[in-house]
Amino acid sequence: MDMIYIDSAATTIVHPEVAKVVYKSMLEEVGNPSSLHRLGLSAEVKMTKARNTIAELLRVSPKCIKFTSGGTESNNLAIMGGALARRRYGNHIITTKIEHPSVLATFKYLEDMGFVVTYLSVDNQGYIDLDELRSSLTEDTILVSIMHVNNEIGTVQPIEDISSIIKDYSKDIYFHVDGVQSFGKLKIYPKEQDIDMLSFSGHKIHGPKGIGGIYIRENILIHPLIYGGGQEGGLRSGTENLPGIIGLGEAVRIIKEYVDMDVNPMYELKRMLAEGILENVPEATINGPNLLEGAPHILNMSFPGIRAEVMLHALEEKSIYVSTGSACSSRRNTISHVLNAIDLGKIEAEGAIRFSLSYMNTKEEMKIVPELIGEIVEELKPFVRR
Repeated sequence: MDMIYIDSAATTIVHPEVAKVVYKSMLEEVGNPSSLHRLGLSAEVKMTKARNTIAELLRVSPKCIKFTSGGTESNNLAIMGGALARRRYGNHIITTKIEHPSVLATFKYLEDMGFVVTYLSVDNQGYIDLDELRSSLTEDTILVSIMHVNNEIGTVQPIEDISSIIKDYSKDIYFHVDGVQSFGKLKIYPKEQDIDMLSFSGHKIHGPKGIGGIYIRENILIHPLIYGGGQEGGLRSGTENLPGIIGLGEAVRIIKEYVDMDVNPMYELKRMLAEGILENVPEATINGPNLLEGAPHILNMSFPGIRAEVMLHALEEKSIYVSTGSACSSRRNTISHVLNAIDLGKIEAEGAIRFSLSYMNTKEEMKIVPELIGEIVEELKPFVRR
Protein backbone atom coordinates (compact mmCIF):
# COMPACT_ATOMS: atom_id res chain seq x y z
CA MET A 1 0.00 0.00 0.00
CA ASP A 2 1.18 3.54 -0.74
CA MET A 3 2.13 5.71 2.20
CA ILE A 4 -0.72 7.60 3.89
CA TYR A 5 0.73 10.65 5.59
CA ILE A 6 -1.47 12.28 8.23
CA ASP A 7 1.12 14.04 10.39
CA SER A 8 1.00 17.41 8.64
CA ALA A 9 0.84 19.44 11.85
CA ALA A 10 4.40 18.23 12.42
CA THR A 11 5.52 18.94 8.88
CA THR A 12 3.99 18.69 5.43
CA ILE A 13 5.16 16.97 2.28
CA VAL A 14 6.78 19.56 0.02
CA HIS A 15 4.60 20.33 -2.98
CA PRO A 16 6.28 19.28 -6.26
CA GLU A 17 5.92 22.78 -7.73
CA VAL A 18 7.55 24.24 -4.61
CA ALA A 19 10.45 21.79 -4.91
CA LYS A 20 10.91 22.79 -8.55
CA VAL A 21 11.18 26.51 -7.88
CA VAL A 22 13.50 25.95 -4.92
CA TYR A 23 15.80 23.75 -6.99
CA LYS A 24 15.74 26.22 -9.88
CA SER A 25 16.56 29.13 -7.59
CA MET A 26 19.51 27.28 -6.05
CA LEU A 27 20.98 26.81 -9.51
CA GLU A 28 20.12 30.15 -11.09
CA GLU A 29 19.66 32.79 -8.39
CA VAL A 30 23.27 32.99 -7.29
CA GLY A 31 23.23 36.61 -6.13
CA ASN A 32 22.97 38.02 -2.63
CA PRO A 33 19.80 40.16 -2.38
CA SER A 34 21.91 42.91 -0.77
CA SER A 35 24.41 43.06 -3.66
CA LEU A 36 24.24 46.04 -6.02
CA HIS A 37 24.96 44.18 -9.28
CA ARG A 38 22.29 42.68 -11.50
CA LEU A 39 22.50 39.23 -9.89
CA GLY A 40 21.76 40.83 -6.53
CA LEU A 41 18.93 42.85 -8.04
CA SER A 42 17.43 39.71 -9.58
CA ALA A 43 17.53 38.00 -6.19
CA GLU A 44 15.91 40.99 -4.53
CA VAL A 45 13.12 41.03 -7.12
CA LYS A 46 12.34 37.35 -6.43
CA MET A 47 12.37 37.97 -2.69
CA THR A 48 10.06 40.96 -3.08
CA LYS A 49 7.63 38.87 -5.14
CA ALA A 50 7.42 36.28 -2.37
CA ARG A 51 6.94 38.99 0.25
CA ASN A 52 4.11 40.49 -1.79
CA THR A 53 2.41 37.09 -2.18
CA ILE A 54 2.40 36.55 1.59
CA ALA A 55 1.22 40.09 2.24
CA GLU A 56 -1.66 39.56 -0.19
CA LEU A 57 -2.76 36.41 1.67
CA LEU A 58 -2.77 38.31 4.99
CA ARG A 59 -4.13 41.57 3.51
CA VAL A 60 -1.27 43.63 4.90
CA SER A 61 1.50 45.86 3.58
CA PRO A 62 4.53 43.91 2.25
CA LYS A 63 6.86 46.00 4.39
CA CYS A 64 5.23 44.43 7.47
CA ILE A 65 6.41 40.93 6.46
CA LYS A 66 9.83 39.87 7.77
CA PHE A 67 11.48 36.55 6.93
CA THR A 68 12.91 34.25 9.63
CA SER A 69 14.14 30.66 9.86
CA GLY A 70 10.69 29.41 10.90
CA GLY A 71 7.92 29.54 13.47
CA THR A 72 10.17 29.06 16.50
CA GLU A 73 12.35 32.02 15.63
CA SER A 74 9.31 34.12 14.79
CA ASN A 75 7.74 33.34 18.17
CA ASN A 76 10.98 34.14 19.97
CA LEU A 77 11.39 37.41 18.08
CA ALA A 78 7.83 38.54 18.78
CA ILE A 79 7.78 37.62 22.46
CA MET A 80 11.30 38.34 23.57
CA GLY A 81 11.82 41.24 21.20
CA GLY A 82 8.47 42.75 22.10
CA ALA A 83 8.83 42.29 25.85
CA LEU A 84 12.34 43.76 25.95
CA ALA A 85 11.26 46.72 23.84
CA ARG A 86 8.36 47.48 26.18
CA ARG A 87 10.04 46.68 29.50
CA ARG A 88 10.33 50.31 30.56
CA TYR A 89 6.50 50.48 30.58
CA GLY A 90 5.86 47.33 32.64
CA ASN A 91 6.98 43.76 33.27
CA HIS A 92 3.76 41.73 33.10
CA ILE A 93 3.19 39.36 30.19
CA ILE A 94 0.36 36.88 29.49
CA THR A 95 0.08 33.60 27.62
CA THR A 96 -1.82 30.30 27.99
CA LYS A 97 -0.99 26.89 29.41
CA ILE A 98 -1.34 25.15 26.04
CA GLU A 99 1.08 27.12 23.87
CA HIS A 100 3.74 25.59 21.65
CA PRO A 101 7.07 24.88 23.42
CA SER A 102 8.72 27.72 21.48
CA VAL A 103 6.35 30.12 23.24
CA LEU A 104 6.35 28.55 26.69
CA ALA A 105 10.14 28.25 26.78
CA THR A 106 10.51 31.91 25.81
CA PHE A 107 8.08 32.97 28.54
CA LYS A 108 10.03 30.85 31.03
CA TYR A 109 13.24 32.61 29.99
CA LEU A 110 11.61 36.01 30.46
CA GLU A 111 10.19 34.88 33.80
CA ASP A 112 13.74 34.01 34.90
CA MET A 113 14.75 37.53 33.83
CA GLY A 114 12.22 39.04 36.24
CA PHE A 115 9.09 39.37 34.14
CA VAL A 116 5.80 38.44 35.81
CA VAL A 117 3.93 35.86 33.75
CA THR A 118 0.24 34.91 33.83
CA TYR A 119 -0.57 31.53 32.32
CA LEU A 120 -4.25 31.42 31.37
CA SER A 121 -6.07 28.16 32.00
CA VAL A 122 -8.30 26.43 29.45
CA ASP A 123 -11.48 24.35 29.63
CA ASN A 124 -11.73 20.69 28.63
CA GLN A 125 -11.95 21.67 24.96
CA GLY A 126 -8.89 23.92 25.09
CA TYR A 127 -10.60 27.33 25.08
CA ILE A 128 -9.40 30.14 27.31
CA ASP A 129 -11.81 31.95 29.63
CA LEU A 130 -12.24 35.47 28.23
CA ASP A 131 -13.20 36.76 31.68
CA GLU A 132 -9.93 35.39 33.07
CA LEU A 133 -8.02 37.21 30.34
CA ARG A 134 -9.91 40.42 31.08
CA SER A 135 -9.24 40.22 34.82
CA SER A 136 -5.56 39.37 34.24
CA LEU A 137 -4.78 42.62 32.44
CA THR A 138 -3.05 45.23 34.61
CA GLU A 139 -1.31 48.56 34.21
CA ASP A 140 1.98 46.63 34.01
CA THR A 141 0.84 44.34 31.16
CA ILE A 142 2.94 44.95 28.05
CA LEU A 143 2.42 41.82 25.92
CA VAL A 144 -0.09 39.01 25.39
CA SER A 145 0.73 35.95 23.27
CA ILE A 146 -2.04 33.47 22.42
CA MET A 147 -1.93 30.86 19.66
CA HIS A 148 -4.68 30.82 17.05
CA VAL A 149 -4.88 27.04 16.51
CA ASN A 150 -3.52 24.58 19.05
CA ASN A 151 -1.09 22.21 17.40
CA GLU A 152 -2.15 19.12 19.40
CA ILE A 153 -5.94 19.25 19.71
CA GLY A 154 -6.90 21.85 17.11
CA THR A 155 -8.72 24.34 19.34
CA VAL A 156 -9.33 27.62 17.49
CA GLN A 157 -9.18 30.53 19.92
CA PRO A 158 -11.58 33.49 19.34
CA ILE A 159 -8.81 35.81 18.23
CA GLU A 160 -11.04 38.80 17.43
CA ASP A 161 -12.72 38.67 20.86
CA ILE A 162 -9.33 38.35 22.53
CA SER A 163 -7.95 41.28 20.57
CA SER A 164 -10.95 43.45 21.47
CA ILE A 165 -10.50 42.73 25.19
CA ILE A 166 -6.80 43.59 25.06
CA LYS A 167 -7.12 46.72 22.96
CA ASP A 168 -10.16 47.99 24.89
CA TYR A 169 -8.00 47.83 28.00
CA SER A 170 -4.96 49.46 26.40
CA LYS A 171 -3.91 50.09 22.80
CA ASP A 172 -0.29 49.95 23.98
CA ILE A 173 -0.31 46.24 24.89
CA TYR A 174 1.31 44.16 22.17
CA PHE A 175 -0.84 41.25 20.97
CA HIS A 176 1.11 38.40 19.40
CA VAL A 177 -0.54 35.41 17.74
CA ASP A 178 1.26 32.16 16.98
CA GLY A 179 -0.38 31.51 13.63
CA VAL A 180 1.81 28.60 12.57
CA GLN A 181 -1.09 26.10 12.51
CA SER A 182 -3.67 28.50 11.05
CA PHE A 183 -1.59 30.23 8.36
CA GLY A 184 -2.72 28.92 5.00
CA LYS A 185 -5.64 27.01 6.49
CA LEU A 186 -7.97 29.55 8.09
CA LYS A 187 -8.72 33.14 7.17
CA ILE A 188 -6.60 35.39 9.36
CA TYR A 189 -6.11 39.09 8.62
CA PRO A 190 -3.91 40.66 11.33
CA LYS A 191 -4.49 44.29 10.40
CA GLU A 192 -8.27 43.88 10.39
CA GLN A 193 -8.24 41.78 13.58
CA ASP A 194 -5.97 44.18 15.47
CA ILE A 195 -3.10 41.70 15.80
CA ASP A 196 0.27 43.34 16.30
CA MET A 197 2.46 40.34 15.45
CA LEU A 198 1.69 37.05 13.69
CA SER A 199 4.12 34.13 13.33
CA PHE A 200 4.01 31.65 10.44
CA SER A 201 6.11 28.87 8.95
CA GLY A 202 6.76 27.39 5.51
CA HIS A 203 6.97 23.69 6.25
CA LYS A 204 3.41 23.55 7.61
CA ILE A 205 1.96 24.52 4.21
CA HIS A 206 3.97 22.26 1.86
CA GLY A 207 6.89 24.68 1.70
CA PRO A 208 10.54 24.11 2.64
CA LYS A 209 11.79 23.61 6.18
CA GLY A 210 13.97 26.32 7.67
CA ILE A 211 11.94 29.27 6.41
CA GLY A 212 9.15 31.25 8.01
CA GLY A 213 8.17 34.76 8.78
CA ILE A 214 6.42 37.22 10.98
CA TYR A 215 3.95 40.01 10.39
CA ILE A 216 4.82 43.05 12.50
CA ARG A 217 2.40 45.94 12.47
CA GLU A 218 3.78 49.29 11.38
CA ASN A 219 5.22 51.45 14.17
CA ILE A 220 5.68 48.44 16.48
CA LEU A 221 9.06 48.57 18.23
CA ILE A 222 10.81 45.20 18.51
CA HIS A 223 14.31 44.44 19.76
CA PRO A 224 16.23 42.26 17.28
CA LEU A 225 17.56 38.91 18.49
CA ILE A 226 20.14 38.56 15.70
CA TYR A 227 22.53 41.43 14.93
CA GLY A 228 24.70 41.97 11.89
CA GLY A 229 24.14 43.47 8.46
CA GLY A 230 20.68 44.85 9.17
CA GLN A 231 18.65 42.74 6.76
CA GLU A 232 14.86 42.53 7.10
CA GLY A 233 14.59 46.11 8.27
CA GLY A 234 17.23 45.55 10.93
CA LEU A 235 15.08 42.95 12.70
CA ARG A 236 16.74 39.81 11.37
CA SER A 237 20.32 40.21 10.21
CA GLY A 238 21.97 37.61 8.00
CA THR A 239 21.86 36.89 4.29
CA GLU A 240 18.33 35.90 3.41
CA ASN A 241 17.53 32.26 2.62
CA LEU A 242 16.49 33.06 -0.94
CA PRO A 243 15.61 29.49 -2.10
CA GLY A 244 13.54 29.05 1.06
CA ILE A 245 11.83 32.42 0.61
CA ILE A 246 11.00 31.65 -3.03
CA GLY A 247 9.66 28.25 -1.97
CA LEU A 248 7.55 29.81 0.79
CA GLY A 249 6.11 32.29 -1.69
CA GLU A 250 5.21 29.49 -4.09
CA ALA A 251 3.61 27.44 -1.31
CA VAL A 252 1.50 30.44 -0.31
CA ARG A 253 0.48 31.03 -3.94
CA ILE A 254 -0.73 27.43 -4.20
CA ILE A 255 -2.52 27.26 -0.86
CA LYS A 256 -4.29 30.61 -1.25
CA GLU A 257 -7.11 29.05 -3.29
CA TYR A 258 -7.97 26.77 -0.36
CA VAL A 259 -8.00 29.67 2.10
CA ASP A 260 -10.29 31.64 -0.19
CA MET A 261 -12.92 28.87 -0.23
CA ASP A 262 -16.01 29.46 1.89
CA VAL A 263 -15.66 26.00 3.45
CA ASN A 264 -12.24 24.41 3.82
CA PRO A 265 -12.39 20.96 2.12
CA MET A 266 -10.22 19.51 4.90
CA TYR A 267 -13.23 19.72 7.23
CA GLU A 268 -14.93 17.00 5.18
CA LEU A 269 -11.83 14.81 5.30
CA LYS A 270 -11.60 15.30 9.07
CA ARG A 271 -15.30 14.43 9.52
CA MET A 272 -14.92 11.29 7.41
CA LEU A 273 -11.87 10.20 9.39
CA ALA A 274 -13.43 10.79 12.82
CA GLU A 275 -16.76 9.18 12.00
CA GLY A 276 -15.03 6.24 10.35
CA ILE A 277 -12.84 5.63 13.39
CA LEU A 278 -15.79 5.85 15.78
CA GLU A 279 -17.71 3.40 13.62
CA ASN A 280 -14.84 0.90 13.68
CA VAL A 281 -13.74 1.59 17.26
CA PRO A 282 -16.82 2.77 19.25
CA GLU A 283 -14.81 3.11 22.47
CA ALA A 284 -12.49 5.71 20.90
CA THR A 285 -12.98 9.31 22.01
CA ILE A 286 -12.28 12.75 20.53
CA ASN A 287 -10.07 15.02 22.63
CA GLY A 288 -10.48 18.79 22.59
CA PRO A 289 -13.08 20.78 20.68
CA ASN A 290 -16.21 19.39 19.07
CA LEU A 291 -15.59 17.88 15.67
CA LEU A 292 -16.75 20.82 13.54
CA GLU A 293 -15.53 23.57 15.90
CA GLY A 294 -11.83 22.78 15.82
CA ALA A 295 -9.30 23.45 13.07
CA PRO A 296 -9.99 21.75 9.73
CA HIS A 297 -6.81 19.68 9.79
CA ILE A 298 -6.26 18.47 13.40
CA LEU A 299 -8.05 15.56 15.05
CA ASN A 300 -6.90 14.17 18.40
CA MET A 301 -8.40 10.85 19.49
CA SER A 302 -7.79 8.38 22.30
CA PHE A 303 -7.89 4.60 22.17
CA PRO A 304 -8.26 3.72 25.86
CA GLY A 305 -6.08 0.88 27.06
CA ILE A 306 -3.76 1.07 24.03
CA ARG A 307 -0.64 3.17 24.47
CA ALA A 308 -0.21 5.81 21.81
CA GLU A 309 3.28 4.61 20.89
CA VAL A 310 1.96 1.10 20.26
CA MET A 311 -0.81 2.42 18.00
CA LEU A 312 1.62 4.74 16.20
CA HIS A 313 4.04 1.93 15.34
CA ALA A 314 1.24 -0.47 14.43
CA LEU A 315 -0.01 2.12 11.94
CA GLU A 316 3.54 2.72 10.73
CA GLU A 317 3.78 -0.98 9.87
CA LYS A 318 0.85 -0.37 7.52
CA SER A 319 2.57 2.75 6.01
CA ILE A 320 0.28 5.17 7.87
CA TYR A 321 2.06 8.01 9.62
CA VAL A 322 0.54 9.84 12.59
CA SER A 323 1.78 11.48 15.80
CA THR A 324 1.36 11.18 19.54
CA GLY A 325 1.39 14.98 19.88
CA SER A 326 3.68 17.91 19.14
CA ALA A 327 6.72 16.82 17.13
CA CYS A 328 8.81 19.13 19.34
CA SER A 329 8.00 17.15 22.49
CA SER A 330 6.71 13.73 21.37
CA ARG A 331 10.06 12.02 22.02
CA ARG A 332 9.78 12.76 25.73
CA ASN A 333 8.14 10.00 27.73
CA THR A 334 5.66 12.30 29.46
CA ILE A 335 2.00 13.18 29.01
CA SER A 336 1.54 16.27 26.88
CA HIS A 337 1.14 19.56 28.74
CA VAL A 338 -1.84 20.29 26.48
CA LEU A 339 -3.67 17.11 27.46
CA ASN A 340 -2.85 17.82 31.10
CA ALA A 341 -4.26 21.34 30.76
CA ILE A 342 -7.62 20.04 29.47
CA ASP A 343 -7.77 17.56 32.38
CA LEU A 344 -7.76 14.49 30.17
CA GLY A 345 -7.67 11.27 32.18
CA LYS A 346 -4.35 9.42 32.43
CA ILE A 347 -5.48 6.39 30.41
CA GLU A 348 -6.99 8.59 27.67
CA ALA A 349 -3.90 10.82 27.58
CA GLU A 350 -1.57 7.85 27.27
CA GLY A 351 -3.66 6.57 24.36
CA ALA A 352 -3.96 9.86 22.47
CA ILE A 353 -3.11 10.00 18.78
CA ARG A 354 -3.01 13.16 16.67
CA PHE A 355 -4.14 12.87 13.07
CA SER A 356 -3.31 15.99 11.07
CA LEU A 357 -4.38 16.47 7.47
CA SER A 358 -3.48 18.58 4.48
CA TYR A 359 -5.02 19.38 1.12
CA MET A 360 -2.92 16.53 -0.32
CA ASN A 361 -4.95 13.90 1.56
CA THR A 362 -7.87 12.19 -0.17
CA LYS A 363 -11.31 10.84 0.70
CA GLU A 364 -10.13 7.36 -0.24
CA GLU A 365 -7.43 7.58 2.43
CA MET A 366 -10.02 8.64 4.99
CA LYS A 367 -11.90 5.41 4.23
CA ILE A 368 -8.84 3.18 4.44
CA VAL A 369 -7.39 4.49 7.71
CA PRO A 370 -10.43 3.82 9.98
CA GLU A 371 -10.74 0.27 8.68
CA LEU A 372 -7.07 -0.44 9.38
CA ILE A 373 -7.34 1.15 12.83
CA GLY A 374 -10.28 -1.14 13.55
CA GLU A 375 -8.17 -4.15 12.55
CA ILE A 376 -5.26 -2.98 14.72
CA VAL A 377 -7.49 -2.49 17.77
CA GLU A 378 -8.93 -5.99 17.34
CA GLU A 379 -5.40 -7.42 17.12
CA LEU A 380 -4.33 -5.54 20.25
CA LYS A 381 -7.40 -6.26 22.40
CA PRO A 382 -5.85 -9.33 24.09
CA PHE A 383 -3.05 -7.05 25.30
CA VAL A 384 -5.19 -4.07 26.34
CA ARG A 385 -4.58 -2.96 29.92
CA ARG A 386 -7.58 -3.31 32.22
